[in-house]
Amino acid sequence: MSDIKPAIAVASLDKHYGPIHAVRKISFTVNHGEVLGFLGPNGAGKSTTMKMIAGFLSPDGGTVTVNGHDVVEDPVGVKASIGYLPEGAPAYGEMTVQRFLQFIAEIRGFKSQARDVRIAEIIRTINLESVRDQTIETLSKGYRRRVGLAQALLHDPDVLIMDEPTDGLDPNQKHEVRTLIRNMASDKAIIISTHILEEVDAVCTRAIIIAAGEILFDGTPEELRARSDRRDIDDAFRRITTNQTAGYA
Repeated sequence: MSDIKPAIAVASLDKHYGPIHAVRKISFTVNHGEVLGFLGPNGAGKSTTMKMIAGFLSPDGGTVTVNGHDVVEDPVGVKASIGYLPEGAPAYGEMTVQRFLQFIAEIRGFKSQARDVRIAEIIRTINLESVRDQTIETLSKGYRRRVGLAQALLHDPDVLIMDEPTDGLDPNQKHEVRTLIRNMASDKAIIISTHILEEVDAVCTRAIIIAAGEILFDGTPEELRARSDRRDIDDAFRRITTNQTAGYA
């Protein structure tokens, strides 16, 4: 039996918003080397689950560990272990891209030359050279998304949690981000939520479908495709989520 522990372990995770049962005792694990596509209709509980994994929202029940750190007992350890790209990726609009990444690097513990080297690397990787001296509030939605991705990757975490990473990107930018995710996948545990089902084929090794706060499917892209008579992922998604209702994030 393997002694390898999962990078992310979710057990009986539960969350209420008043009378709404947003996440209903879900359990799953993610290993290093996996790219998990976290799928579901609007209001399925995806973002709520990801916020709890990242330690930005407290669960009402259950446990989450990231690299052995419990999100409730050791939230700082969890945040040090992950790169997190939330929905909307808030940033300081008055800062330039360069200054914002310096700020994030300093929070992450980078000093002087090591900070500058790492920022230069991530700006090249995410293709932000042309806007590095531009204030974030003046950037297009696609470039703001790239800045959010850059801050998530800056400290080279081995666990990445990304909520709609290609939202607002044009087709060429989407291709670049998908290539980046594939290139990182071998030694990281990655969760991405997406409404773009083609990304399951493009980057994911596994998919979970959640609706009304419950997991309805957990398997490989090929197993998901097999749930459709037409072997079509969009059709399989509709079949699995039909008649599910929800009203939360």
